[in-house]
Amino acid sequence: MRHITCISYGTMAMWRDSPRVSAWTRPRGYPGNTWLQETDGHFQRVALDRMSAWGVANQDPELFHRVWATLRIQKGVKEIERLQRAATNGIIQRDAGFSIETEIAERKARRKAQIRGDFELNDVFYFSKKGVESIVEDEVTQRFTSEELVSWNLLTRTNNNFQYISVRVSLIWVLGVFIRYCILCPLRITLAAIGLSWLVIGTTIVGQLPSSRVKNLLSELVHLMCYRICARGLSATIHYHNKENRPKKGGICVANHTSPIDVVILANDGCYAMVGQVHGGLLGVIQRSMVKACPHVWFERSEMKDRQLVTKRLTDHVSDKTKLPILIFPEGTCINNTSVMMFKKGSFEIGGTIYPVAIKYDPQFGDAFWNSSKYSMVSYLLRMMTSWAIVCNVWYLPPMTRQEGEDAVSFANRVKSEIARQGGLVDLSWDGGLKRAKVKETFKEEQQKTYSKMIVGDDGN
Repeated sequence: MRHITCISYGTMAMWRDSPRVSAWTRPRGYPGNTWLQETDGHFQRVALDRMSAWGVANQDPELFHRVWATLRIQKGVKEIERLQRAATNGIIQRDAGFSIETEIAERKARRKAQIRGDFELNDVFYFSKKGVESIVEDEVTQRFTSEELVSWNLLTRTNNNFQYISVRVSLIWVLGVFIRYCILCPLRITLAAIGLSWLVIGTTIVGQLPSSRVKNLLSELVHLMCYRICARGLSATIHYHNKENRPKKGGICVANHTSPIDVVILANDGCYAMVGQVHGGLLGVIQRSMVKACPHVWFERSEMKDRQLVTKRLTDHVSDKTKLPILIFPEGTCINNTSVMMFKKGSFEIGGTIYPVAIKYDPQFGDAFWNSSKYSMVSYLLRMMTSWAIVCNVWYLPPMTRQEGEDAVSFANRVKSEIARQGGLVDLSWDGGLKRAKVKETFKEEQQKTYSKMIVGDDGN
């Protein structure tokens, strides 16, 4: 019996250095602190039962409670660790470094002179793996939804993996709702209404004047003043970097596109002649009034005639060094500010100097991304005005020109890479048009050609 109780009492390892335990155990014939060692929870519970059976709870209640409390604490710690492991953001870790190109290099390195192809049956596993990864989470569609945050910003919940909200956090959130909707939102709506109304009225009045330097000056003043009022209506906090590289007249400014307010962000620091797609609703009213005072270029993307006209007007605009720099978003659609997608080559075929600009928003204060397929312009602006603030950084990059022998596509990719590097964004080669269109057959054929090189080599032999 004593041997059994000694084994059970060995679970009290957490007090093996305690003189109180040694003093209690040795006179009673139980093992000293040199015999005490840690065991699993089962033996700890057995030890607690043995101590209760021996009457330790009555003889030394303080020691018994210390054992009981320690076991409860250890159990709670294990439960917390289990919950934390269950609440991780991701389950599948994608191996981003393994690609077809990597496989080609590895196979070429170990390829021997042979006549037949270098096909192996296990090549199927690569395409199966990539297919399953794309089904779970591909690189394209996640760029057209709001970015998931690691920590909650007390706004709309954007991470579905975390559902539990404590009472204290709920009270803080309710207080935040009152501040944002009852105090900040009315003030912001008032400022935005003043800014937009004055923009429509001011540009319409200026547009009636004959073309002259006075008209251009008044147009710049009206645009600059109205954009700054609208920025105040969004509680925008903008940090401009490298202002010595700001776009100059006669140049082309290209930037990554997240939201219609990108125009407000950039126009707070200078005026631009804008190029963009024709919109309806509130944004359409603003576009029609703005074009009366400034040579903006609005076009319908589906009309080939409009595209040719835009190219000609842009070429004429760039050749005149007295006109405002052109602002273009080559992606052609809004991306959620986590990456930069393919730049359309049309903006880089015109010639002239390109002024790259990188825009990066801080999602902790508000999500600036406009999901046009889910929200209208008015509802989107209301979401912006009920956020905490719009905080962003703008980097003016050194001007870039097309190198000798460089085609428009290569030039566009080079500019895109610089913007992605400066803004800390992911550089993707996918077309942003996939937001509403299907994948082109050329993308599939490109993958097939790449794999064929693995089989027969670059020379086709």
